[in-house]
Amino acid sequence: MTQTSAASPPAPLHWKLVIDATDPHAQADFWAAALHYEVEDNSAFVERLLELGALPGGAIVEFHGRPAFRDLIAVRHPDDPYDPERGTGLGRRLLFQRVPEAKAGKNRLHLDLHPGEGRRADEVERLEALGASVLRHVREPAGEWVVMADPEGNEFCVA
Repeated sequence: MTQTSAASPPAPLHWKLVIDATDPHAQADFWAAALHYEVEDNSAFVERLLELGALPGGAIVEFHGRPAFRDLIAVRHPDDPYDPERGTGLGRRLLFQRVPEAKAGKNRLHLDLHPGEGRRADEVERLEALGASVLRHVREPAGEWVVMADPEGNEFCVA
């Protein structure tokens, strides 16, 4: 085990939230619109991997008119840095990876969206128009929020 000196605290870890999906590209479109994020454009990296023979043709799809990885795609905060060679975000991001099975059971982790004071109802309506559904309205002493599900059934809250 490596020890760090007291003079130099360890750097925070870079992370992303990975979400299983049966249709990662549709989920990326939904969540990019829901969060006002950008779908990552990995097309230059995908093309380079294809040219090198490092990626089989069956591992790509056309997405928004450009080549993309078939089984994964991410969305990122538009103000965060990204690697221009790969199109990969270096900050806040959600990565959707293809899995064969549909969601089963309750999430163990979920997003809470905070649209701002007095904007919950409008945000819920906007998210419904994008394909989300309302599961229930919650009113407790600690606060109020709406539990929703994205197009694949993943729960999230709008506070």
